[in-house]
Amino acid sequence: MADTQRTPPLRGLWLARELPSPADSGDKIYSAGLAKALAEAGADLTLAGLVAERAPALPADWPIRWHPIPGRRTPTWRALLSAMPLVAAVHATRDYQREVRDLARRDWDFVVFDQYGTGWALDHFRKRRGRGPRPLLVHVAHDHEASVCTQLFREFRGSSLMRLGLWQNQLKVRAFERALAARVDLITAITDEDARRFNADAPGIPTVVLTPGYDGVAAARRPIGPDTPRRVVMVGSFRWTAKQENLRRFLAAAEAPFARQGIELQVAGAMPAGFAAQLGRDSRVVRLLGFVDDIEPLFDAARIAVVPEAIGGGFKLKFLDYIFGRIPVATLGNAAAGLPQEVRKAVLCRDDLDGLVQAICAAMDDLALLNGLRERALEAARDRFRWPDRGQALLAALRQLAAPRATLTAPALQ
Repeated sequence: MADTQRTPPLRGLWLARELPSPADSGDKIYSAGLAKALAEAGADLTLAGLVAERAPALPADWPIRWHPIPGRRTPTWRALLSAMPLVAAVHATRDYQREVRDLARRDWDFVVFDQYGTGWALDHFRKRRGRGPRPLLVHVAHDHEASVCTQLFREFRGSSLMRLGLWQNQLKVRAFERALAARVDLITAITDEDARRFNADAPGIPTVVLTPGYDGVAAARRPIGPDTPRRVVMVGSFRWTAKQENLRRFLAAAEAPFARQGIELQVAGAMPAGFAAQLGRDSRVVRLLGFVDDIEPLFDAARIAVVPEAIGGGFKLKFLDYIFGRIPVATLGNAAAGLPQEVRKAVLCRDDLDGLVQAICAAMDDLALLNGLRERALEAARDRFRWPDRGQALLAALRQLAAPRATLTAPALQ
């Protein structure tokens, strides 16, 4: 804090697709946590984004100026006709574009493009305005999106029409994300793996790895015992095609083994009605709960939480909910990106879905193993996921980049 008292605060604009309130998805949790941490570290921050038809109650105690942009998202059918990727086209509404043009006329030390879906606004801030330098441009990445979209296209087994749409979108994403990465001054990546991919896309652009933080408290949960239901729990949002495909594949692998051993899979999270109906028809072991306000009781009544995401990159924030919620975790190796090695040693980690299902079945009644895993994971994670550390690291990177620019634009001594 001493450094922020000696020097003027950097004045920044954070462009999000939508205001991250309520923080009801992994994307919004990460955006909210990092933006709040950056402001608390000493940045003078304004956060802009679309709001739903019913404006949310924005946190009044955060050191952030909220800039809500009303208006509905662009309809999907219209967004598909855009040259931009779907996520960008859906959020680049006329109202948002108008607000960005106005915001670009103001003086900023830095501008954050939160997730590649806000990259359409980049050119408004790249032009030098007035006599001062343009603001530092920062891409806060939630994934290496080109890798995720390409993997989804290659592995999707649904309708031909949907597969065609995925093919078209992954081409757009690849070009869009690479152009964004090459034209900013700083990239933040959510895992080391993503940082290496961005370094290949945009050599010479500095990259800072900022895994998520966790601002909750560790649960005081009773030990897993013989009376704990023989249940696996999975929490998430299943609106996105990749999330649906991951759940469908895990169920295909788990259906018969879970049925034989009397294991139930509880899935909590919003999903399209048609997808939910299909799962309900096809599976004997799954119980769909829909969106759940309080997930803590689910953890009390289950023995294992699962992260079976074969498709998708980035850091899975649900790991932190599970670990700090004191429930043992089973996952795939490629889904555990970003977890420190000490934490990975305390989860059931396998290379494929069949191996993951076998590990869950084998551990289901090993109560000593399950209780030991959850305590070791919590101990290893306890001091490694602090949001203030992330905010301070991002502010330090911004100050380091801003210092030479300030020197170059300072008036000459007489």
